[in-house]
Amino acid sequence: MEDIYINGRNKVSIEYDNKIVSNVYIDGKKHEFEDTKNEGKLKFALKTKRNKYKKFLNFQFENLLVLTGAGSSVGIGKDDKKGRLLTGLWDDTVELVSEKVLHKLCELVHYTDKKEDDSYVKNLEKLLSFANSAKEYVNDPEGEINITELINQIESLIKTKCELELPNNSPHKELLEKITKRKVTLPRAKVFTLNYDTLFEQAGIQGNFTMIDGFSFSFPRIFSGRNFNYDIVQRDNSRVKEEDNFVRKVFHLYKPHGSVDWERLENGSIKQSEKVDKALMIYPKESKYESSYEQPFFEMMSRFQQNLRKDNVLLICIGFSFNDKHIVTAIQEALEQNPSFQLMVVNKGISQVGNFNKELYRIAQENSSVVLIDELFSDFSINYPDLKTYNQDENDKIVVSLNNNGND
Repeated sequence: MEDIYINGRNKVSIEYDNKIVSNVYIDGKKHEFEDTKNEGKLKFALKTKRNKYKKFLNFQFENLLVLTGAGSSVGIGKDDKKGRLLTGLWDDTVELVSEKVLHKLCELVHYTDKKEDDSYVKNLEKLLSFANSAKEYVNDPEGEINITELINQIESLIKTKCELELPNNSPHKELLEKITKRKVTLPRAKVFTLNYDTLFEQAGIQGNFTMIDGFSFSFPRIFSGRNFNYDIVQRDNSRVKEEDNFVRKVFHLYKPHGSVDWERLENGSIKQSEKVDKALMIYPKESKYESSYEQPFFEMMSRFQQNLRKDNVLLICIGFSFNDKHIVTAIQEALEQNPSFQLMVVNKGISQVGNFNKELYRIAQENSSVVLIDELFSDFSINYPDLKTYNQDENDKIVVSLNNNGND
């Protein structure tokens, strides 16, 4: 049996028979179909799942945060250049330097993760971690490769592969259109993306959004954390008003791992521009946790932690595998310490791989504060409820305690 939606007692599961859906279970009970044929059962299960998470998202959460990982970029782009997972970037590295050179790098830095068929596990992040640790004291006795130069080649490849162009009608723009439809009295929706690409920035430009991303509105665009404290208001022919008239279609954008269009200048300041020689990014490696304590990454992580501690906050994680220690630590603290924190996880498949994913699976079944959804980013963006009007009475705080075993 495969779960496709879990939120306390609210649950949708499907059972397969030779890859065809044979049974559908709603809230733990087998659904009886009038038509005994299997056609339409999957469609019914998907519709039920989406109706359930639409109902959940119909609440107007005071603080709305979105965290996106590789799953929000993979397969998206124009022509042949589309977002890639790290496994795909491993294949790109083989194409760039040859399989022989990459395998020799694995041997030199003692990367030994292999499958049963003796082929290497395509974990580029772990390989780069080993390579960065070994580059200072390990040399190729045959002089065929230089570890430092090879690391630079791979990092340059990653940057190039992340320079994506947003297609029309993208899920990024669709999601922004919906999450920014909020009461003007509520805090702005905040998007934290761990991806290096600029797909959200391009979506913001396409949709005529105003992005508060930590960079100045004047040129050159220089980073300062205080820019996140500003907002956009309209004065309407008067410089003095009793109430601020907040402009719509504004969101905050944070990039805790950097971006392909950031660079550090000689004076130490951080500039954003269309073309940069050496992008300011935290490249895949296990020391990402330590790197997050450097600016501007520290500012991004600080803002993430601050927002997770606020009242009535919903964090929607999309396409994130929960493999980044510094991000997982912040989310884990929110689950344990903030009684009004709610978490929605949207991934292709409800994963139980890894300790934290197993813990989320357990909590989601016992407590309605965690929602797990088997859904692609593109489908989630389409089915995210388009809230056109709000009822003030529906904006009451939702308080859920992890110590309470009750469910909805």
